[in-house]
Amino acid sequence: MKLTAPILALSATLLLAGCASQTPTPSQYSGFLSDYTQLQPAQSASGAPVMRWVSPDFKPENYRSVLVERPLFYPAPTPDAQVNQQTLDEIALYLQQAMRLELAGRMRVVEHPDTDTLVLRSAITAVNLSPEGLKVYEVVPVALLAAAASTAAGTRDLNTEIYVELEVIEARNSQPMARVVRKGHGLQLENDSTQLRLKDIKPALDVWAKDARSFKP
Repeated sequence: MKLTAPILALSATLLLAGCASQTPTPSQYSGFLSDYTQLQPAQSASGAPVMRWVSPDFKPENYRSVLVERPLFYPAPTPDAQVNQQTLDEIALYLQQAMRLELAGRMRVVEHPDTDTLVLRSAITAVNLSPEGLKVYEVVPVALLAAAASTAAGTRDLNTEIYVELEVIEARNSQPMARVVRKGHGLQLENDSTQLRLKDIKPALDVWAKDARSFKP
């Protein structure tokens, strides 16, 4: 997947400082969440940096069940030879199943909401494949992109990153209780001809699911 010269220029001028950021920056927010203005830097249960907001009205003891919606890709990406539709489907299904499994140790997981149900909505907003050692790369929430690289860089290992935005809402009245924006790191790909597979992203998905179970206001 190749990027045009204007996008390369934009990456070099605007994203150079942001490429080392441990959390998504506002320019990388996708629009999936209805409000980003109250997000503040925080740490997940595993110690990972996140951007988070929790409603002052959120009282976990008021809820006994959770409905985990299937994660979306937002906006919908265009699959290609390196990241195909089957892999995208597997990533979304695995994340949903992993979060259900983890949350089942804390709450009752349901298929239909009740008055005591929290609904967990999530969207995978970007998957970034960046050549190892390159400092300037592209992370665009509105698409699924492989990083720009020179021909010589085609043999370098590719670092994998995946971005997610989550929202917890109260089923009874649709009021938001929490919002989280974060990114995770998967395994390295051998080069830019290597197809991305679910196994390459699973480490990040597993951490997200465990953090969902251990979430505290």
